[in-house]
Amino acid sequence: MPKSSRYQKVCDVFTNKVISCVKHTHLIEAVRLMRAHNVSAIFVQEHRSICGIWTEADCMKLDFNNPQIKSVEIASVMSSPVISISSQRLLSDAALVFHQYSVRHLLVTDESALPCGVISITDIVRNQGLDHYLQFRPVNEQYSKNISIVPANMGVSEAVKLMYERNEKVILVFNKRQNEHGIITQRDLLHLIIEHESKHFCWDFASWPLYQISPKNSLFDAYRLMSDNNVRHLVVTDTQEIKGVLSLEHLINEIESAYCSELEKVLAQRDIALQHSQRNLYLANKIIDASLDGIMITQQDGVIIQVNPAFTTLTGYQEYEVIGKQPKILSSGKHGKSFYIKMWQSIADKGVWQGEICNRKKNGDLYTEWLSIIQIREPNCSEVVYAAIFSDITERKNAEEKIVQLAYFDELTGLPNRRLFNDRLSMALAAAHRNNDMLAVMFIDLDRFKEINDSLGHSAGDELLKMVAKRLQALLCEGDTLARLGGDEFVVLCEVDNIASVISLADQILNHLNIPFQLEGLEVGATASIGAAIYPEDGLDSETLLKHADIAMYRSKEIGRNSFQLFKSSMNARSLERLAMMSRFQHALENDEFELYFQPKQCLKTQTIKGVEALLRWYDPTLGMISPAQFIPLAEELGLIVKLDLWVLNNAGMQLALWQQKGIKAGRLAVNVSACHLSQGKLSKSVEQMLKRYNLSGDCLEIELTESSFISSFSQAKKQLQQLKKMDVHIALDDFGTGYSALSYLTKLPIDTLKIDASFIAKIPDEYGNSEVVAAIIAMATSLNLCVVAEGVEKQTQYNYLQSLGCDVIQGYYYCRPLAQRQWFEFYAQLTPA
Repeated sequence: MPKSSRYQKVCDVFTNKVISCVKHTHLIEAVRLMRAHNVSAIFVQEHRSICGIWTEADCMKLDFNNPQIKSVEIASVMSSPVISISSQRLLSDAALVFHQYSVRHLLVTDESALPCGVISITDIVRNQGLDHYLQFRPVNEQYSKNISIVPANMGVSEAVKLMYERNEKVILVFNKRQNEHGIITQRDLLHLIIEHESKHFCWDFASWPLYQISPKNSLFDAYRLMSDNNVRHLVVTDTQEIKGVLSLEHLINEIESAYCSELEKVLAQRDIALQHSQRNLYLANKIIDASLDGIMITQQDGVIIQVNPAFTTLTGYQEYEVIGKQPKILSSGKHGKSFYIKMWQSIADKGVWQGEICNRKKNGDLYTEWLSIIQIREPNCSEVVYAAIFSDITERKNAEEKIVQLAYFDELTGLPNRRLFNDRLSMALAAAHRNNDMLAVMFIDLDRFKEINDSLGHSAGDELLKMVAKRLQALLCEGDTLARLGGDEFVVLCEVDNIASVISLADQILNHLNIPFQLEGLEVGATASIGAAIYPEDGLDSETLLKHADIAMYRSKEIGRNSFQLFKSSMNARSLERLAMMSRFQHALENDEFELYFQPKQCLKTQTIKGVEALLRWYDPTLGMISPAQFIPLAEELGLIVKLDLWVLNNAGMQLALWQQKGIKAGRLAVNVSACHLSQGKLSKSVEQMLKRYNLSGDCLEIELTESSFISSFSQAKKQLQQLKKMDVHIALDDFGTGYSALSYLTKLPIDTLKIDASFIAKIPDEYGNSEVVAAIIAMATSLNLCVVAEGVEKQTQYNYLQSLGCDVIQGYYYCRPLAQRQWFEFYAQLTPA
């Protein structure tokens, strides 16, 4: 007999996927959902609770002559209530439930009684190791002999009616012209719901050719034939004469019969096992004593009846000091009455509570613990006990607080970062408004800092920034705030009495920065351009003050740097220039004045082209060449970014069609799209329309997105990307590591490629930190089967280092600059001589 599975649990074999829909869902939508997830049952929800189930076997109960069958609500044909079982129950318990309720699917719930999966009778019997039992059972004893055979030209609806009347789960179809038999099964009826057209003939709907087996073969032979060919039905033939149909259900029923016999033995063995309960209790106590987590068990009235050695280690109380007492002996007094009311309400409702709680040790020290309280009802007894399991997480909490602190300070200089500065500015403005005070916001930007980075290296540049931060801090008064916003940009917030004090502070800053810095044995000068805005004269809110200080700082740069400027309304020239650009942008978009450039990428293994990125360029007759860094934010501000995306997509499609016409095979064309396009839920539709317009396969297109695209609406982004993947469009994550990096995106989203930002590549292989980050990204991507593209590769040393790390693809000036269309065709022609 087969090996007993009495120790197997539901969680060992169940499917951890619950596919559900609301009760008002039309039948056709429910069927599409089932087919999309390849399941045979769908659960029905009402107010977020499971209220019913509908399976493919229920197709037989439908009236397919009903023209409104597609719009039938699932609630009207579902079975209710849904029988559930805990994932921790034994398989033998599940088998008894199946037998008791005569169902074939059970909803599986987790320890919190929440749905976590589904188990079918098939899942159980397939895990019993009874295959050898099938070897001794011939096909002749099991198959259905009276199977209807209908002509190929019979209408599908008529055939379904025949199946319904005869209560048959399959029907054979004979095509006289082809002298071939086909089959229509119960599962095929799901497809009929979606394609509910009376004009279909049976042959159009049937599956063929059929797999055949002799009645003399064993059921194991049949099972292997079904598994190898992924079918559920075999035609039983004897000397080429059809005798009937053998289905997978016949095999399952046969295994069920053997399993029930095994189950009877298991139950008998369980009775014997009950006699050893004292021994099991002894083992359980040993496990409790060995646990590293503190464990305390109390009676229903709260009296402590047992603790383990870890309890003593964590609290300082010996066993004799707490047995017979109440758990309040550990109370810290930090939690109010409402806290404990909610805790016990959760235990009463769900049988469990988990959370953080602050308690007190015997020596008086407070500590934070992660506590789980479980309600335990003894079998055949009304007595209730509670088990409290806890661990000391004080050190982890302290570490989390340090991490939160780091989120508000710049890692390099230790100064407040942009987030903390904005918080302080908001509070300072509120206080200044109440007290009628004057505030100054000063932007400080180092002049030609890039030259220092380029000539001395980024490590020297970082050291200079730290020195500058120290000098600036030394000049400020207590209560003033100096923050680093990023790069070489600092900002100061200070309370002032008059304009003269602002000018005086700016002069001190300029004078102190003019004193050379000792950097790697060299004297390095670092001048700055400073701009300031005053509250309330130059603005009443944070945004306005920062904007006006920024305008004043840029004015300082325009007049020669190493200077200070207070904001004046006349400085709006920059704003007017921006306004002119805004009006020209709308005109340029409407008159097709943009142009696509193309930058090819190189495969490091084959040294061949591995795709091309489309880059948008705008040359205005009046304003000249305008950087994407200027007009793309402008497009976002004007609400035209999606329209600009559509222009790029359409022209990318035109180029791909042209490439196909010219026989150019350069891999996928990558197109950057905005976060707005993704969050609006229009991206997949836009791509689909473009592909259809130019008769293109989705495999020739790659969509590049930044990590910020997923922040506003993760679920919407995931849905859009999944729809793109269905069209075979590839997804690339651009500027990886520079934005809101969350590694969970790599597993939750269908991403194909990671593009390492050029800021990392620029510092390799010389800078240890950046080099290690790049190596880690490549290793991680390789383990996740993601392609890696290194952006901004400009030097041979970078190329060699990336090749040694196993990077897949490079992009940058080292291989090729962005090219206009004609230049791109010439470049490709040189690589592929006739």
